[in-house]
Amino acid sequence: MKLPVQLTAGAALAAIFVAAALISFLWTPYPVEDLNVSMKLQPPSSAHWLGTDHLGRDMLSMLMVGSRISIEVAIVAVGIGMLLGVPLGLAAAARHRSGFDEIIMRTNDLVFAFPALVIAILITAVFGPSAFNAILAIGIFNIPVFARVTRGAALSIWTLDYILSARVAGKGTVRISIEHVLPNIMNLLVVQGTIQFSLGILAEAGLAYVGLGAQPPVPSLGRMLADAQTLIYTAPRLAVVPGLAIVLTVLGLNLLGDGLRDHFDPRIRRAR
Repeated sequence: MKLPVQLTAGAALAAIFVAAALISFLWTPYPVEDLNVSMKLQPPSSAHWLGTDHLGRDMLSMLMVGSRISIEVAIVAVGIGMLLGVPLGLAAAARHRSGFDEIIMRTNDLVFAFPALVIAILITAVFGPSAFNAILAIGIFNIPVFARVTRGAALSIWTLDYILSARVAGKGTVRISIEHVLPNIMNLLVVQGTIQFSLGILAEAGLAYVGLGAQPPVPSLGRMLADAQTLIYTAPRLAVVPGLAIVLTVLGLNLLGDGLRDHFDPRIRRAR
């Protein structure tokens, strides 16, 4: 079966980003903590493929490690959202129109009223800025997203005949949710997870840009952009490189999510 073009293109872009992050665990052209002010703002060369920044650090090394930090934050944040949001959504769907369902959905609405940046500011005001607090802020924002998506998809499954058969067979709501509902909405959750992963990378960059993410000397794509804004006319490369990395990564993950949705949708498969 032919794969959607979005899926192939998105997977290729995402693979480049992930590969750079994984390689940074084992090797970078230069240590990211090494400062060499005498080599600051060097243009791309054979020694520094993407040049150096205002402190003489190798841009390629910073980009590789910054990508790793973005992926780590996004994976953990999306994991928090799925681990807490999916069970809540399943429980709300299983007890539709009950008081429990109302409490879950109104709490979701309350959390949605506060963007990840506002949540991060609140957390930072208490605990201080760090990558962990950025993870916590993005993860909290992801919980109602997965809860709402899970509930909406699960409600349509609960109306099907085989769910009634499972009830007649004596299965309880928890067992039905795990054995019959969850497997049938897993494709949708995978697609949503991919989309939230791309948004997590974007949110991490935004939090780091305003100083609420990973703190120096840990590299971050968002802070690379923040450091470059005062040198935008002198060395625009400092902003273009991390900005392009963020754009291509988010684009790739969004294309991957769209491609997975098209691949899993039986109506679209039949049309192809």
